[in-house]
Amino acid sequence: MSLSRSARSRWAIALLMLFVAINFADKSIIGLAAAPMMAELGISTTQYGVLSSSFYLLFSISAIAFGFLGNRVPGKWLLIGLAVTWSVAQLPIAVPAAGFGVLLATRILLGAGEGPGIPLGMHVAFTWVEEHKRAFTAALLTVGSGLGVIIGAPLLNMLIASAGWRSPFLLLGVLGLIWAVAWYLVGGDGPHAVTTAKPDADPEVRVVEEPRIPYRRLLTTGTWLGTLFSGFTVYWGLALGISFLPLYLGEIAGYDRASLGFVASLPAYVSIVFMLLGGALSQRLLRRGVSRRIGQGVIGGAFALVAGLAMILMTRAGASAWALPLVAIAFGIGNSQTPLSQAAVADTVPARQRGAALGVWYAVVSVASIVSPTLTGAIVDGAATPAAGYGLAFDVAGGLMVLGGLTAMLVVRPDQDAARLGLRRPTMDAEAGGADGSKQLTPS
Repeated sequence: MSLSRSARSRWAIALLMLFVAINFADKSIIGLAAAPMMAELGISTTQYGVLSSSFYLLFSISAIAFGFLGNRVPGKWLLIGLAVTWSVAQLPIAVPAAGFGVLLATRILLGAGEGPGIPLGMHVAFTWVEEHKRAFTAALLTVGSGLGVIIGAPLLNMLIASAGWRSPFLLLGVLGLIWAVAWYLVGGDGPHAVTTAKPDADPEVRVVEEPRIPYRRLLTTGTWLGTLFSGFTVYWGLALGISFLPLYLGEIAGYDRASLGFVASLPAYVSIVFMLLGGALSQRLLRRGVSRRIGQGVIGGAFALVAGLAMILMTRAGASAWALPLVAIAFGIGNSQTPLSQAAVADTVPARQRGAALGVWYAVVSVASIVSPTLTGAIVDGAATPAAGYGLAFDVAGGLMVLGGLTAMLVVRPDQDAARLGLRRPTMDAEAGGADGSKQLTPS
């Protein structure tokens, strides 16, 4: 397909948004199918927690491995391989004879395929835009996660009601294959990619000369560690929502199957609004010369802080008018921190090492998704009542996000960290030498 550079860029970003949407639909289907699946297969809440956590067994390992591959192998082929893996993992569950063992094995395979998806998708997306547009571009891709829930949850819920809990797995498997074909036709690395080829080898790809910095230095900056902890707490809550929010809404809050899909998708609407607002605000501030500490660290940390407070208040709202808004904020606004954190990480590493840095970041953050569902299942089964168990689990998640948000607001300083590493980054941070209102470049 012959397209201009601008048209191909728009198509690439749109397909990457769809890539993330399918990624999150793949994740969320387990929660929507939980009740009928558990009833048919005789699965306890603790076993269901283990099943949910098994998705993340190889998640982090593959995220790291593909992160380093992303520094060397074209994103076109890596993303196609991941999408095909998702489909291979989803399709066997549609077979009526598939039981708990098949579910466990395919969830592990799905996790291995989806672990690198978000960081690698971000890495490829950043090759299509200039540096100051990264936060908003990351927000657009993360919006795909909300769209995957907003569109996917009601549709998949209707499929479960009409054709059984196995049918959505078939649909998602087919969608993954369709996406792989579309990406093969128009996808790939953009003009801001880093290559070791000669400068005239491909006019669409430029060579960027930046120093290679030891990873022990890259992964010990305040920005990397601060976004890491904050992201860990956000993913703790995100995994809790994917795995247990539909069960909580059905078993404790009393919503029926007909309304469950819509109610469970409410956080996604909040997520999309705040991801776009946060990304646009961050991009505007950076273009006006405001420091990345404010534009990425403080704004992102505030999102996590508000989400944590809402989660703590959520189970105390009872049947009041505040109940649903608190659910939407608790499970929606925190994820708005993620694109800002990923942009901050990208701004403090050399472009040629960005894929690995984002992969390692995402891998460590995703450990929260292993612990959260398993611990929640054990808490609910061990509590005096399911309501008490869910209340304690949500309090733990909320408290963690409050701490994560405060940490990001205090220690995420991309301008200063880039300067210490010797990277050239435009900055207005007063502490980095831009207090007079003029743009500065950190020394190389």
